[in-house]
Amino acid sequence: MTIEHASVQVARKPWGVADIRPWSCIDVSGDPVGELWFERIDKDAPGSALLLKLLFTSQPLSIQVHPNDEFAHAIDLPNGKTEAWYILSAAPGARVALGLTRRLTPQALRAAIRDGSIAGLVQWRPVAKGDFICVPGGTIHAIGAGIVLAEIQQRSDTTFRLFDFGRHRELHEDDAVAASVAGPSQAQSAPRRLTDARRILVASPQFVLERVDFQANSQWALDANRETWMLVIEGKGRIGHTDATVGDAIFIEADSAGIAIGPDGMSGLVAYPGPDPMVSLMQDCTGRATKSPDASTGTGSRKSGKIIEAQT
Repeated sequence: MTIEHASVQVARKPWGVADIRPWSCIDVSGDPVGELWFERIDKDAPGSALLLKLLFTSQPLSIQVHPNDEFAHAIDLPNGKTEAWYILSAAPGARVALGLTRRLTPQALRAAIRDGSIAGLVQWRPVAKGDFICVPGGTIHAIGAGIVLAEIQQRSDTTFRLFDFGRHRELHEDDAVAASVAGPSQAQSAPRRLTDARRILVASPQFVLERVDFQANSQWALDANRETWMLVIEGKGRIGHTDATVGDAIFIEADSAGIAIGPDGMSGLVAYPGPDPMVSLMQDCTGRATKSPDASTGTGSRKSGKIIEAQT
């Protein structure tokens, strides 16, 4: 049984930023920070199925694709990499790319990678704070400049680059062509309200992503029967014996705890393996009704970070 304040690892990136407040108070002097990775404190604990990150972009990231589970198994990987993004902030004109403007044959996709024309074939779309995007494995995608986002993903670091915006890193033509669903992205499901406090943003075989909004001074019971990550994005509260504020992540597995919400309320993102929402994950102990008419049935403190090099 586990409830713990997640540790934070810092990944330096040339496309990152110099100021990551209010998301972390870690001293990030030096090279720009592109990512914060949230990890289990106990390095000997079994690996989690999901990985939670924050990304900070001052430049566009590479155009890339991750394998889906089927392709991953075909190349002897344990799983693919489906991910979802929640936009925490976005500069005017910020955008992401998801899928292509039209369907390409494998030969046409290979040619577009070789001559760089793939950069003009991805489907860019504007984003704003509060948007969320599901990126199934096999979807060609990119994250533009001026964005802070939270990412939940299957635990995998397999990335195939198709275009790198002049950074001259290796492209992965053969694997990218084999892994890509080279066409427009599928329509995304609308969010679904599970209770007054919980909205299901993404429900996939790989994971469920929720946004939770707790009223000021409310009391909750948390009962997680599977691996669960909670990231605080507004306000503050106390989860079990752990104080949590903006930028803090809590890991819970096969455990229960009380949640005491602060005087300004608290909002967060919650993620756990799919495919179905955990309806009984949170119960309001203050007596307020939380179900909508159409609803479906450790001690810690903010940790100092260490520097890692990561591939994105």
